[in-house]
Amino acid sequence: MYKKTTLDNKVRLITSPLKETQTASILVLVKVGSRQESAKVSGGSHFIEHLMFKGTKKRPTALDLSKELDGIGAEFNAFTGKDYTGYYIKSDARHLSLSIDVLSDMLLGSKFDPQEMEREKGVIVEEINMYEDNPLMYVDDLLEQTMYSGHQLGVSIAGSRESVKKMTRRNLIEFKNKFYQGGNIVISLAGNYSDSHIKEIKNKFKFKNTSKIPAISKITVRQVKPRVGLLFKESEQTQIALGFPAYEYTNEKLHPLQLLSIILGGNMSSRLFLQVRERNGLAYFVRSSLSVYEDTGALVIQSGLDKIRVESAIKLIISELKKIKKGVTKEELKRAKEYLAGKSALDLEDTSRISSWYAQQELMTKTILTPEERIQKIMAVTSSDIIKVAKEVIKINKVSLAVIGPFKDKSKFEKILK
Repeated sequence: MYKKTTLDNKVRLITSPLKETQTASILVLVKVGSRQESAKVSGGSHFIEHLMFKGTKKRPTALDLSKELDGIGAEFNAFTGKDYTGYYIKSDARHLSLSIDVLSDMLLGSKFDPQEMEREKGVIVEEINMYEDNPLMYVDDLLEQTMYSGHQLGVSIAGSRESVKKMTRRNLIEFKNKFYQGGNIVISLAGNYSDSHIKEIKNKFKFKNTSKIPAISKITVRQVKPRVGLLFKESEQTQIALGFPAYEYTNEKLHPLQLLSIILGGNMSSRLFLQVRERNGLAYFVRSSLSVYEDTGALVIQSGLDKIRVESAIKLIISELKKIKKGVTKEELKRAKEYLAGKSALDLEDTSRISSWYAQQELMTKTILTPEERIQKIMAVTSSDIIKVAKEVIKINKVSLAVIGPFKDKSKFEKILK
């Protein structure tokens, strides 16, 4: 069970006790990501995340921070998305006070040292290079560029090399101060903790709450014909990703859509895995997943395909997409439900996953479901619910296709999608 407390500065604190474990995880989620950025600070959320690890007044260098956490065997990191940014530390429960102190120090006392900032620009540029040189990772970016063209959701989380190099310290601090405010933050604590740790969190996370948080620029997907994003790369394998506009975080239809995604390509007994890989040998991997944002989402199918037979492979994937709109079997539905229930049970044995479970819901929907409540909703999904969302989402005229491989002509892929 969890408990929600709103602190005086409007920070929402979610606590989830788990006395039988020896660990504790603290996660801070801030409702800001790349979608809130202007061209001047494109990549700014990600840049700020990096700089939080570069030293504070109390711990002047990155080494001072990492030595303390490495010294207790803690797991610590951060991540930036398009809707939010997160920072977490998981440690032996005996050292939770140190984790709280270090994380609060990073988020409220980071120096944003100009020299460190200039050095980190080079690090981020190399991170961009790494992603762009890896088609397996970069095809997701290319798909969202294609799906959300003209909107900030279609811009890379890391920004561009040019935007990163031009970023100033003042730009970043002004951007950070707009969003790193109490009412825009959720802290989630899970595991073996005591009342004294909750007091420490209340005393140390003194975020200001002084101004109105800028609203997001909502997206409306208007699409009447397929879109193709093509990136030429001389390679033996072609990476593809198909995306269909779908549902936002608060939409109840996500439950049947998630089961649809599992049946379609969520595991090694799924339809796409059996047809594309096992029976036809066209891919090493093929999978289906959901991408979800505050005001939109997507059903995504991704695969690494034989470049010689990429056209026939895409046609086979589309054929399976059309078939699933006709229905799923009782056995498939039962297996998908039990698969999801089993995966959830395994995931939520980890205190870091528990902290994330509650924090993400509170931040993005303000309505929290316990794992048991979510599984109840999943188990209530019927075959007709799945058919309904399949027909609503899988529309070829609204598909976007991203392709990275040895191809220069979009038209051959546009013909396949007609």
